[in-house]
Amino acid sequence: MHTVVVGTSGVTASDVLAVARGGARIELSAQAVAALAAAREIVDALAAKPDPVYGVSTGFGALATRHISPELRAQLQRNIVRSHAAGMGPRVEREVVRALMFLRLKTVCSGHTGVRPEVAQTMADVLNAGITPVVHEYGSLGCSGDLAPLSHCALTLMGEGDAEGPDGVVRPAGELLAEHGIQPVELREKEGLALLNGTDGMLGMLIMALDDLDILYKSADITAALTLEALLGTDRVLAPELHAIRPHPGQAAAAANMLAVLEGSQLTGHHQDDAPRVQDAYSVRCAPQVAGAGRDTLAHARLVAERELAAAVDNPVVLPEGIGTGGGRVESNGNFHGAPVAYVLDFLAVAAADLGSIAERRTDRLLDKNRSHGLPPFLADDAGVDSGLMIAQYTQAALVSEMKRLAVPASADSIPSSAMQEDHVSMGWSAARKLRTAVDNLTRIIAIELYAATRALELREGLAPAPASQAVVEAVRAAGVQGPGPDRFLAPDLAAAEAFVRGGDLVAAVEKVTGPLR
Repeated sequence: MHTVVVGTSGVTASDVLAVARGGARIELSAQAVAALAAAREIVDALAAKPDPVYGVSTGFGALATRHISPELRAQLQRNIVRSHAAGMGPRVEREVVRALMFLRLKTVCSGHTGVRPEVAQTMADVLNAGITPVVHEYGSLGCSGDLAPLSHCALTLMGEGDAEGPDGVVRPAGELLAEHGIQPVELREKEGLALLNGTDGMLGMLIMALDDLDILYKSADITAALTLEALLGTDRVLAPELHAIRPHPGQAAAAANMLAVLEGSQLTGHHQDDAPRVQDAYSVRCAPQVAGAGRDTLAHARLVAERELAAAVDNPVVLPEGIGTGGGRVESNGNFHGAPVAYVLDFLAVAAADLGSIAERRTDRLLDKNRSHGLPPFLADDAGVDSGLMIAQYTQAALVSEMKRLAVPASADSIPSSAMQEDHVSMGWSAARKLRTAVDNLTRIIAIELYAATRALELREGLAPAPASQAVVEAVRAAGVQGPGPDRFLAPDLAAAEAFVRGGDLVAAVEKVTGPLR
């Protein structure tokens, strides 16, 4: 099994995906263990001093003015985890929880949190054992970190609360730890707070959304090309020299992908035949501009994610050099605020909604006999007796409508908390949760366009589609998408088309012919 080594300088997006989705094992580097021990020495030295230090010998948030005596500090750390584990609602997906825990471990290993090496090792052990804390949908405001979600994870490290075992069964966390020979942690000064105070949930969901959207944007280029072909449109608008004079890199990539799919088609260029068109509709002609703008949004979001992956997000943080006992100090800061991540999560939801919207308009055009240039109404087998894909487009329209609602930014909102101490929050967790729904919806929208476009291509008799298009038609049929008929219902076909897109099979089918898409 693949192993990810966590050091002091952060991790990569590939590392996160390997742990969250691939079940990769985790090891701590010797450098990380040394940095953890060094930072802990600073915390222990400050804890021994009579002067109060936030997060070490004080309360938290609005209660930070209270100095906590040494004999109560272990109880304080336990209590912050227990009191903050206040999430409610449905369970969060396993891959999200694994990403959340792994990214918190990444920050812990930076040497800026003051957590002992044995706590970090326990985090790795829990992930390696396939134990997944039960984390709930609601509880994070995206500021002071994803507090409630991370608290439920920390609760598992303490052997408390519920968790899911590798067999998928939810049981008491203490039982699961014992079965895997993992000793629950006894938290000391600073450690409870350090396990809760990060943007790890929203960052993990951003990284997974970027991975999914990379496939979906390539898939949308493919379905746009198939629709252009099925509508007998022109591919001249995809010429590289046209896109070079508006030099957005995403636009050039989308146009190049569409051209690659259409190479060798006998269907393109017939827009001047029976019902001449000077130009194709916007949803066809402007596909590279819309998909390209979304691609450039992805590029910006990746930049933010890369910076956050290299960050140590905690409050307070341990700085190894400077004034203070042991040559270091603990400083309060605001790095836990989720705004940088929240903004791009919302931005991606906006771009995804527009991509879904333009795909739905192309599908509608394929189904309308007045605009489809010779295709039967609703691509039906026997129009009137058979409604064809009429209601599949209804489903697509419903998904697009929800996408538009999901595009309303969560990060534009803020609600005060902690007795006005935390008076401006990012709502980044909410932005991430709605983006996950948007990504699912976009997958289904593209799947329906794929279904319609491949059906339409099969109905164009006498002219051969491009080799890449033909490969898609054959692969879709092999995947179980059989097409409409008076004696069939469409749900299994739609589900098969969705799985074909979601798993990257559509992109793979094209790349076997074209080579790698951009």
